[in-house]
Amino acid sequence: MIRLFDGHHAQLVRLAVLLGADQDAEDVVAEAFCVLHSRWYRLRAPQSAAAYLRSVVCNLVRMRIRRLQISRRHAAVRLDPIASAESTAMLHEDQRQVVDALKKLPVRQREALVLRYWMDLKEREIADAMGISNGAVKSHISRGMHALSRAMGTRR
Repeated sequence: MIRLFDGHHAQLVRLAVLLGADQDAEDVVAEAFCVLHSRWYRLRAPQSAAAYLRSVVCNLVRMRIRRLQISRRHAAVRLDPIASAESTAMLHEDQRQVVDALKKLPVRQREALVLRYWMDLKEREIADAMGISNGAVKSHISRGMHALSRAMGTRR
């Protein structure tokens, strides 16, 4: 478990940041490791732990975004989100434009693009992480790339 943490923690924090966890990225990843630890005995193969962690991080970020949307809907005062030190440090200046455009995409398209192009996962692995079919992955990636290209003013 320690090797798993050492080998994947930073990558999972970056994943959480890119999916929209911002200042909660560290907490999301810590919670994902807690979930893995509590369900370790259910894993069919220890080598699937990294894929399981990616899936848990995606789900936790998705739940966090839903909770924020609901609370913002019911809040009388609207606050602008503040970028955390982790999310700021993780991004180079040349990546900020892409990340800003990514944040404007629908959640599923953003997840599919990050898992495909940043984490370099195959369609099947993305489908498993997101809990959707291969065809839906292809659709989210295609639509996401089109929207991202349009937002950044470039052609694919």
